[in-house]
Amino acid sequence: MVRSSRSGQALQMDVRSAARSFRSNRMRIASNIGLIAWNCALAASETASNCMSFKRRRQGLNRTMKSAVVQLPGLNRDRDMIAALTKISGKAPVTVWQTETELPDVDLIVIPGGFSYGDYLRCGAIAARMPVMQAIKAKAEQGVKVLGVCNGFQILVEAGLLPGALMRNASLKFVCREVKLEVVNADTDFTRAYAKGQIIRSPVAHHDGNYFADAETLQSIEGNGQVVFRYAEGTNPNGSMGDIAGVMNKAGNVLGMMPHPENLIEAAHGGSDGRGIFASALEVIAA
Repeated sequence: MVRSSRSGQALQMDVRSAARSFRSNRMRIASNIGLIAWNCALAASETASNCMSFKRRRQGLNRTMKSAVVQLPGLNRDRDMIAALTKISGKAPVTVWQTETELPDVDLIVIPGGFSYGDYLRCGAIAARMPVMQAIKAKAEQGVKVLGVCNGFQILVEAGLLPGALMRNASLKFVCREVKLEVVNADTDFTRAYAKGQIIRSPVAHHDGNYFADAETLQSIEGNGQVVFRYAEGTNPNGSMGDIAGVMNKAGNVLGMMPHPENLIEAAHGGSDGRGIFASALEVIAA
């Protein structure tokens, strides 16, 4: 009987000990679950905050970005440019026909590529004398940003908004391929998204992209930092002096370039190297 009583007491002690251990473990588990839940809630809160902050930033950019794409007979890259500006800024640009003498209140004016007026006389020579170009000159003098791509670059040169001339390719052939560009000047409203000396990819498609300037003009634009892009790694497609691919005016608000950045802004294009040009302008405008 004594032995049986002691065994019963031991069993009761074991049960009580197990119960205390179970309660202790349950409290630790509950504490750990609470900590995990708190951390998850904090992470979710931070993620939501970051998402909202990003959304607000994008909404702010969308509200401030206003652009216009110029349309002339023979230009064929206007839709590509409209798509690029819409995707990057979140706001579709207005389109402006060649006969317009007044432009809407915009932050960026783009003259896209193509073959305005069939490239008769000289590339861009006829387009440069259309009524809309007088309005663009007036806007440029007010500090509005102007971007000319390919034929748009030729038009800006013919209109006297940019220095130099664009001649027939040295090969006397139309060139359509991808090239490498060096960012020569990263301290501009069009290149802040890049680093000085950075090499980026870009497609070209032109017959008259051979940049030329007399010795005095060349020395001036090189010295003033007006050369923004050069063809790099032996990819000069047209024989341009000094491998020049893009130049800007002294004020820094007018940029002309032969390569097509609008055709390399997303994965569907095979890369996004050209996106920085539009993103830079957008960032400056939104600041």
